[in-house]
Amino acid sequence: MSKSAYHYIGEAWKKPESGFGSANWERLIEWRAGESFVRVDKPLRLDRARTLGYKAKQGIIVVRARVRRGGLHKKRFDGGRVPSKMGVKKITMKQNTQVIAEARTAKHYPNLEVLNSYWVGDDGKHHYFEVILVDPFHPSIRTDKDLNWICTKPQTNRVLRGKTSAGQKHRGLRNKGKGAEHLRPSVNKSSARQKDRQTWKKEKQAEKLRQ
Repeated sequence: MSKSAYHYIGEAWKKPESGFGSANWERLIEWRAGESFVRVDKPLRLDRARTLGYKAKQGIIVVRARVRRGGLHKKRFDGGRVPSKMGVKKITMKQNTQVIAEARTAKHYPNLEVLNSYWVGDDGKHHYFEVILVDPFHPSIRTDKDLNWICTKPQTNRVLRGKTSAGQKHRGLRNKGKGAEHLRPSVNKSSARQKDRQTWKKEKQAEKLRQ
């Protein structure tokens, strides 16, 4: 059975060649010197883009976004005693860098909605992602049975509310089944619901005692 071109593109991107003088090496040099957000004519990883909903039609664009990589630092205070667990270096973000790239791209293109994104490279200082953006007001999108769901009101600013695949990952919504009972719709909402249940239980017990 013959395999499609998408299969071979995917296989090539599983372990992309990144040695000196390779295509990826030359790309990263060019990307590092360029802008943080660059609109590209076509996806670099066509197989991944098609999997995530990309179509070569009007109303859909692809933007390459660049974000810095590495952990965060907190300001080192200089007053009073010096605790052993000060916590200055190696501060982990709540969001992953892919979500940050999507959110910044959405703010750069405010009339478009982020459909999804995927990794295309990284160097010592930056991560690079290609972000798929959709125009929810374009006629070709509104008449597309596969994409017109993004034109509905609940999908407005979806990337800023963690609705993309990368957003669901940092929200913990990739887990299902046993051990994930208190993750949906969110950890805070689940804990608030638990407190409400306890409050109602106490009120019912107090009502019984009064009777």
